[in-house]
Amino acid sequence: MRKIHCLNPISKLGTDLFTEQYEMTEQLSEADGILVRSASMHEMALPENLRAIARAGAGVNNIPLDACAERGIVVFNTPGANANGVKELVLAGLLLAARDISGGIEWCKEQKDNANIAKDGEKAKKAFAGREIKGKKLGVIGLGAIGAEVANAAAALGMEVYGYDPFISVNAAWMLSRDVKHITSADIIYKECDYITVHVPLIDSTRGMINQSNLSEMKDGVVILNFARDLLVNDDDMAEALKNGKVKRYVTDFPNPKVMQMEHVIVTPHLGASTEESEDNCAVMAVKELMDYLENGNIKNSVNYPACDMGVCTSARRIALLHMNVPNMIGQISAILASTDVNIANMMNKSKDRYAYTMVDLETDIDDLTLQKLNAIKGMMRVRVIK
Repeated sequence: MRKIHCLNPISKLGTDLFTEQYEMTEQLSEADGILVRSASMHEMALPENLRAIARAGAGVNNIPLDACAERGIVVFNTPGANANGVKELVLAGLLLAARDISGGIEWCKEQKDNANIAKDGEKAKKAFAGREIKGKKLGVIGLGAIGAEVANAAAALGMEVYGYDPFISVNAAWMLSRDVKHITSADIIYKECDYITVHVPLIDSTRGMINQSNLSEMKDGVVILNFARDLLVNDDDMAEALKNGKVKRYVTDFPNPKVMQMEHVIVTPHLGASTEESEDNCAVMAVKELMDYLENGNIKNSVNYPACDMGVCTSARRIALLHMNVPNMIGQISAILASTDVNIANMMNKSKDRYAYTMVDLETDIDDLTLQKLNAIKGMMRVRVIK
């Protein structure tokens, strides 16, 4: 019986997929697998028997990825499952920034007892006049699942869209509309675009990427949208740019004390993927990833180990080995198996940065002593018997 612990409420559309081979547990210490959304795991003592963590969402800043990898714990995320929900909110942000919709709504609320509100509204509305987004230039930095959908939708609305992503995948490139201009330098976006939206992960190279240096390159009156990660924008530099008029509006899904003191800012409380559909989609994908790994050893959409898929095992045994990406690891594994007359029916090895993953299907059973020898290899984090 495999035990699953949820650190956050997870949609039943996902958890109902677990078969009778699984049991939901309230005890973290018992967990073979963890499902999580936003709960921080950095200070959490993870159980010895934990095999995998599935994040029902794309961002994994709340999970200690390297610490997990070093213990042979595979961390999954669900890229694309919430893309439509975030895309729709970005489009709403574009429109809120272009038209003073919020100002008009507040004026109406203030006039709720005004018997002449219709007549007075005709006079007042000029204060909330805006501009149309059709024909304006939008720069999309990051063309993953969300960025690509934003770019395509904006192009369909008549915007002139520029997309930048030096690491764009083949699948993402195929998803892009032919109307999106794929450029090779973010500087073009900074200099040319009326609206700029960022859709990149938070890593060392992107932290504070919107700062005084590139803000100074932008057109006066530019609108910046951030529905990706809070720390992608330098708050002090943004506050100054809003104050001096370089940036007309800053639209962000990440409220914090500094943001809330800025002028001309539109803030939402991290609503990007807060739709029933997104939560359902993320839960279903996370549960399927977790089950396929625990039952078959297959890895898909891991952020700390490589993708590796050998389907369902039809041989006598399958073992999965999580180890450092170092020379002669495969040689040592093969030598140990050969020394005990265990024949390999199929093998797959994949690597990702410092870590690697090897799956081996065997024609015969494997004894405990052989497993101990495999575990004793220097750089071996974990050996699992899948079947």
